[in-house]
Amino acid sequence: MVGKGRLSPDLKPDLREAEQRWLAFWEQEIIDRPCCMICAPKEASAPVPPAPPYMAGARGDMAAVADQALAWACSQYWGGEAIPCYTPSFGPDMFAAWLGAELVFPEEETGTSWARPCIEEWESALPLALNPANYWWRRMLDFCAVLAERFAGKMLVTHVDLHSNLDALLALRGGERLCLDMMDRPETIDRAMRDVRSLYRPIDQGLRQAGRMAGACGWIPLYHPERTNVIQCDFAALIGPQHFRRWALPALEEEAAYLGRCTMHYDGPEMLVHLEDVCAIPHLKCIQWTPGARNQPFSQWMDLLKRIQEQGMAVYISCSTEELPVYHRELKPELVCYHCWAPNQQEADRLLQWLKANT
Repeated sequence: MVGKGRLSPDLKPDLREAEQRWLAFWEQEIIDRPCCMICAPKEASAPVPPAPPYMAGARGDMAAVADQALAWACSQYWGGEAIPCYTPSFGPDMFAAWLGAELVFPEEETGTSWARPCIEEWESALPLALNPANYWWRRMLDFCAVLAERFAGKMLVTHVDLHSNLDALLALRGGERLCLDMMDRPETIDRAMRDVRSLYRPIDQGLRQAGRMAGACGWIPLYHPERTNVIQCDFAALIGPQHFRRWALPALEEEAAYLGRCTMHYDGPEMLVHLEDVCAIPHLKCIQWTPGARNQPFSQWMDLLKRIQEQGMAVYISCSTEELPVYHRELKPELVCYHCWAPNQQEADRLLQWLKANT
């Protein structure tokens, strides 16, 4: 935990101040400006080593990935409330892979992986359980442990992009089949959801222990000194309010209550039918709105961001240094968290001072 010296000040000398602003953010308060994570190269003239590519560590030398992540972090200025961290990932369907689905990787190093649906008949698949010897589960635990050892308190291992609850069933069963199951055999989906919900806590705790996540960021790097993460249910874009309230909402409420405070990844206009239900989730404090492909860019959704704030929810804004003042003029400063990248440290500090002077 930062406040107890869990993270050293090597890369974040102002970490105590940053922690106080994070604690204020989760209470929907501000000290002197909105919460703002802003990163920049430490020296504009020096070459910046690249961060490891997405899904690095799924195959190959995990220690080399950890060393590359640390070298990249050391080249960055972690300004404002930015906490030095790195997110391990083998792709979006890890939860399903831990329950037995096969992970399929593209031939290229870029792109993403996906899970091959493996449930043909529910009766032979239930109950869903985590095999402690599952290859991808063991590899992720080992990867988190290697990262934590190499980082040595200089930076955090963030929690992973879980895709739990209905997203896990989607990957295990396939979208068309799962939608039909909800209509034809809802009691079976009740059973499957009980299984997958019961696994959220032990999976979360196993990853936290392996990655020494005392003081934590989610894969969207909002920070809390005790525990936080990102919740989501992308599958909810395919179902209406009745099914959402039966299966997705109780799981999201349960995950949020366990975390104590969290952010929700909210993906695409099809999800907006559930917005009021989502904004009423206790312990959910912030929404990361993602417009999705083929929709208007993020900057065109200001009315939605205001609507979210009107329901007492903070919004996560990833933007450029030029765009931030536009959002700042429109949004409530106590209900926003900015994430920016600046060309250099001087520009990053200038923006933080601008926020103080204009809040």
